[in-house]
Formats: sequence, C-alpha cells, structure tokens
Amino acid sequence: MTGTMSTFNYQAFFGTFTDFEKKFAPKDLFIEGDESLLYSGLKVSIVGSRKPSEQGIKDAECLTSVLVQNGITVVSGLAEGIDSVGHLTAINNHGKTIAVLGTPLDKAYPAKNADLLKKIKENHLAVSQFQIGYPTKKENFPMRNRTMALISDATIIVEASETSGTRHQGWEALRLGRLVFIMKSVVDKNELTWPKEMLKYGAQELTCELLPEILYDIPNVTARLAYA
Repeated sequence: MTGTMSTFNYQAFFGTFTDFEKKFAPKDLFIEGDESLLYSGLKVSIVGSRKPSEQGIKDAECLTSVLVQNGITVVSGLAEGIDSVGHLTAINNHGKTIAVLGTPLDKAYPAKNADLLKKIKENHLAVSQFQIGYPTKKENFPMRNRTMALISDATIIVEASETSGTRHQGWEALRLGRLVFIMKSVVDKNELTWPKEMLKYGAQELTCELLPEILYDIPNVTARLAYA
C-alpha cells in the first residue's frame, strides 16, 4: 500500500482508522504533494454541481474564503463547477486544498483541469485510490466521494440537483459520522427531496454568514496524530 510518487505509507495511515472507518476505506491510496495536509488540521469538503448557478458559484467562493481565513484545508474532487471553484478560491486566497481524484494521479478529469491539478500537486495535495493506468469509469466517482468523505472532518453541499452525484458524498459522510451541511438555498427548493431526507439523518442547514459560528463545532476526527 505504498503511494506512487511519494514515500507515503498508506498501510500505516490505514492503521489509524477506526474499525468502522476501515470498512469504507480504499484498499490503496496514492498521493502527490504535501502529505502533511492529509493528517493534520481541520479539513472540510466543498462539493456541488458540475454546472452551478451564479448563486452557487458565489456561495462556493464565500464558503471557501471563510474556511481559508480560519486555516482550514479545503477538500474537493477536481470536477468542473463547484469543485473547481473551491480549489481555485482556496489557492487564490493563499489557503490549502486537497484534490481527491476519480482518476489516477497522472490524469485530470476533466482534461481542462490539468493545469489546476499540476498546481495542486506542486503546492498542495492530490490523492487517488486508483493506480496509474486504471481506466476512467463512471463508478470511480462515487468511490472517490466515499474517500473524500473519509478524509474530511465535514462536508458542505453547495448546490446539487435531484440526481446529482454530490448526494453520494453527503450520505457517505453521514454514514461515517461526519458533519454534513447543506446550503439553505438548496434546502428551500421544493422540487428537491434529498436535502430534507438528509436533514432527518443529521445534516444541518447552512448559510455563508453562519459558517464562522459553526466552525468551532467541527471535531477534528481526521487528525492522525499517532501516524504523524
């Protein structure tokens, strides 16, 4: 379980997971970049639609800026839309970001994010459970979302449709006992059923204005001090 392009020892890192977390952890994890981001400090996932609205983009920028101002690492999936906004906003505000890929480390998806992936590898951290040469498949991305939920202390869903793959991340995070926040603008959409369902299982409603107040309530469950 040794990571490609790094001396990262995944077997040792895997050993720090609880027995329950181990059931959902990938069998391999490959990394490139600043390994310390994986096991130190608070990490919050910013996830959402690949085709966000103007309001969704503004919300992602606002949320990411607040996280960076509070020294929190922004985690996302390098996808088009909200993911890209989260990564870029973190970088542009001199924060830190982790990209969790649904492809091997040598491949950006979408391809137009190749330069963004290069920046993240050089100054931040890229993570993948898929070894070099593994084909890009549709099922890779729900698997990626599970891993993203696992290495994050909380997940914020910025914007997502009724059929969006972003829902997978929310459910995986709730299953793992992580905090899940859903933007109020999403909860208020009557045509969406999944936000109200997630609220029943412990997700919380959020606005950007409220984010600073709840940051202190996010437990740093991913801090792997024994490994570090």
